[in-house]
Amino acid sequence: MVLLDNTIVGAALPDMQHRLHTQLTGLQWIVDAYVLLVAMLLLSGGIFADRFGRKRVYLTGVAVFTVASVLCSLAPSVGWLIAGRVLQGIGAAALSPASLALLAAAHPVPHERVKAIGLWAGFSGIGLAAGPVAGGVLTEAFGWPAIFLVNVPIGVVLLLMGLRHLGESRNPNAPAIDVPGTVLSVLAVGALTYGLIEGGARGWTSPVILCSFAASVILLAAFVTVEGRRPAPMLPLRLFRRRLFTVSNTAMAVVGFALMGSTFFFSQFFVYVQGSSILRAGLQTLPVSLAMVVVSPYAGRLAARHGFRSVVAVGLALAGLGLLALGLVHADTGYGNVWWRLAVVGTGFALTLSPLTGAAIQAVSAQEGGLASGISGTTRQIGAVLGVAVLGAVVRARQSGGAPFEAGLNSAFIVAGAVTVATAVFTGLWLANSQPAVRSAAPRRSTGPDTVATSNNASPPSR
Repeated sequence: MVLLDNTIVGAALPDMQHRLHTQLTGLQWIVDAYVLLVAMLLLSGGIFADRFGRKRVYLTGVAVFTVASVLCSLAPSVGWLIAGRVLQGIGAAALSPASLALLAAAHPVPHERVKAIGLWAGFSGIGLAAGPVAGGVLTEAFGWPAIFLVNVPIGVVLLLMGLRHLGESRNPNAPAIDVPGTVLSVLAVGALTYGLIEGGARGWTSPVILCSFAASVILLAAFVTVEGRRPAPMLPLRLFRRRLFTVSNTAMAVVGFALMGSTFFFSQFFVYVQGSSILRAGLQTLPVSLAMVVVSPYAGRLAARHGFRSVVAVGLALAGLGLLALGLVHADTGYGNVWWRLAVVGTGFALTLSPLTGAAIQAVSAQEGGLASGISGTTRQIGAVLGVAVLGAVVRARQSGGAPFEAGLNSAFIVAGAVTVATAVFTGLWLANSQPAVRSAAPRRSTGPDTVATSNNASPPSR
């Protein structure tokens, strides 16, 4: 449900823009309001579940997500829809890590746990792949509110089944929740996102934009200071002294940046540039998610055989070249010359997700595996937030200079591709070429979908 909500919204963006009378800035907030809250609350959500009960937190997250979905479907304006998306993000940040923690607690035998988490990852992949098609069908037939109402029956069933069948579990040794760190991180990334999204509309030198950038720097400095002094921080800065951990998370942030930033524009390209219907556009974007679903299970095996560095560098290079190739498509480019570019992008990113998470876990002790996995997922989500904001700013900058929307999209794809190719070179030079170690101990705490990489060497595609 959480992953479906990412891709299904992308398919409905053109209809939202038309019916809600909003511009590109409004669409960016509709996406980033959700991703921002998931990114900044994911680590705290895992700790919250361990501390106060995984069943309780999971069902609370499901309830919040379901109610928020109803509010989104009833939103009369962009502002109300963004508020609903914020609430959805809070619910997702609670239910996602709690769901994996419940699975781990319910299957104490390692072999059975691997099977359970494998099924969990498989369903996640189905949600990702189904989003563009489901979004296109529902939006074409009923309008954009229908994409949120699809969560309601799922949420009701989960609540009824969960109350009856789930067993409660918790970790009595879970660390205290880092409230100052959580608040400062949300405010810092939120201020930066505001400046990047609103800068094109308000002017990059306007006082409010300059103040937002200054506030983000000050808040980030305060976050680093607070985290460095807390005995149990949500983000132990000492981990970044290890090159493998730092390089893998840097690359993961770029993956989120380029993947989410580019997919934000896929449906808009097919609808506004090539004149497709919303349903057809949803089908046309399918090669990306299908490639990720097919290739992702093999990424961990390839990393185990050839090492992290080789697989990640190749994956980033493929994804970057695919994005650069998308920067050359135009209104009259036939779909037969477009779909393979999308498939190359999906294949490339699929090769990076599991190995990068595995590299982050490899860099820390076995007891910190769950924490490292959660940080890896968080950095990807932060990259996703910035990707939508920065690439949207690129499009607006081209349009403000008199270029058509098509030219703006081409520039955005080229920027995303160039950053990804540069990161491929960076990881090829600096990422340690070690191979995944077999860990018999379960992670100390589960924080999100990326934890799959610790158990079956596979990670579901981007949330």
